[in-house]
Amino acid sequence: MGNVVFCGVAPHPPILLPEVGGKESGKVSATFKAMEKFAGLIAESGAEIIVIISPHGTVFQDGIAINGSEILTGDLKMFRADLDFEYNNDQDLIREIMIQAGRFGIMSVEIDDGLAEEYGVSVKLDHGVLVPMYFLDKAGIDLPMVSISMALLPFEELYAFGTALKKAAALKKKKVALIASGDMSHRLIPSAPAGYSPQGAEFDRKIVDLLKNKDFKGIINIDQNMAKEAGECGLRSIIMMLGALDGEDVKAEVLSYEGPFGVGYMVAYLSPQGSSTESLLETLFSERKEKIESQRAGESEFVALARKALEAYVMDEKRISSDSGTGPLFRERAGVFVSLKKHGQLRGCIGTIRPTTPDISSEIVNNAISAGTGDPRFDPVGPEELDDLVYSVDVLKPPEPIKGLDQLDVKRYGVIVRSGRKSGLLLPNLEGIDSAEQQVAIARQKAGIGQDEPVQLERFEVIRYH
Repeated sequence: MGNVVFCGVAPHPPILLPEVGGKESGKVSATFKAMEKFAGLIAESGAEIIVIISPHGTVFQDGIAINGSEILTGDLKMFRADLDFEYNNDQDLIREIMIQAGRFGIMSVEIDDGLAEEYGVSVKLDHGVLVPMYFLDKAGIDLPMVSISMALLPFEELYAFGTALKKAAALKKKKVALIASGDMSHRLIPSAPAGYSPQGAEFDRKIVDLLKNKDFKGIINIDQNMAKEAGECGLRSIIMMLGALDGEDVKAEVLSYEGPFGVGYMVAYLSPQGSSTESLLETLFSERKEKIESQRAGESEFVALARKALEAYVMDEKRISSDSGTGPLFRERAGVFVSLKKHGQLRGCIGTIRPTTPDISSEIVNNAISAGTGDPRFDPVGPEELDDLVYSVDVLKPPEPIKGLDQLDVKRYGVIVRSGRKSGLLLPNLEGIDSAEQQVAIARQKAGIGQDEPVQLERFEVIRYH
C-alpha cells in the first residue's frame, strides 16, 4: 500500500452544518451522518496529513493553485456562522507536489500573500474546504493540511496531477488522506439554485454508479456536455483525486447520496488495497495521442496546409510557400479564420473577415502562423506543443447586413458587430454559444463595445474544414 491511505468525496453545502442551516440541516441528515462516518474512517486510516481539493478556491485555466500560507485560516461568517478554522500548512509537501507535477508538464503555483494580492485573490480557506473540515475537527482530527484548488486543465492532466501527488507523498514518506470536495448537479429540481435540467439527475446517477463500480475511466470519459448541463462542481476535484489511486486496487463505497434542495450531495470513500498491474494514466495519454493521429490522418487539404505552415514557422522560423496548396479552391479569394485547440481547449484563433492576400492558400498560411504566435490571449505556441494541436479552418462567405437578432442563427451564422471604428466578430457553431443574444454580447466584449452602445450587425456563413 502506498502513502495515500485514504481518498474520499465530500460535499460542501454550508446548510449541512447546524450552525448555518438550523432546522433546515435536518433535511440533509443522511449526508451529516455519512460525513461523521467519513471523518471516522480518516481517523482510522493512520493519515498524517490532510490534502483537500476544492472547486471554490483560486481556479486557473492553465495551472493548479496551491495555498502557500504558513498558517491556513478561514471562517464561515459570510454564512452567518461563528465558526473559525486554523491549520498548519505543509509547505515541504507542497514543494514536492509541484516538482512532481512539473515532470508531467503541469504548471502549479504556490499562492502566498504576495501573489494573492497580485492576482487579486484570497488565501483564506473557502467553504469547499471548511465544510468537510468541520467534520474532521468534530472528530478530533488535528493534522496539518494542504489546500489545493481544482483547475480547468484537460481531464488527463488533472488525473496526472493526482498521480504526481501520490508520488510526492511517497517521496516525503507522509501518509496522506486526500479529500475531493465537490457537490454534484445543481439542477435537480425546478427550484434548484441553477434552475432545472433533466440531465442533472442523470449525471448524478452516472457518477454514483461509476464510483461504486470503480470505473475511473468511465468518470474521466463522461459526457462533458451533460456535466455542463448538470451544473456540477465536483467532477474535476474527483478526477484529481482518482489520479492518486492510479495503479492501486481499491475498495469503494458510496456512503450516502441525496439532493433535497436541488443540489446533489454524495459522500464516498475509496480505500487503497495495494498495487495492481494496470496504470490508467498510460492508457489515457496513449488514447489521446491515437485520437490526434487519427484526426490528422483524415484532415482536409486546408487544415494540412495550416498545420504545416505553423509547424515550419515554430520549428525553423520558415514561412512556407503559399504554392503548397493545390487544387482550384486554393486559388479563390476569401476571408479565412484558423483555429487551434489543445486537448479540447482553444489555443489560438486569428482570421480575416475579407481577403487580404491573392488567394486562400496565402490567407491560410498567414493566419495559421498568426493564430499560433500572435493571438494576444495566449503565449506563442512552443515546439513541444505541436503534436498536441488540432486545427480547423473556416472560409468565410461575404457578410451581409441584418436588422436584428431574429435574423441570426448561432449554428449557421457568425456575427460582426460594429460601432464607429470598433468591430468584433464571432464565428458560428461554437461550443457554449447557445443564443443570438450571447453571441452578440461576446462579439461586443471582444470589440470593447458597451452592451448599451448602438451597433450595426452583419451576419456571415462559413465552410468549416477539419
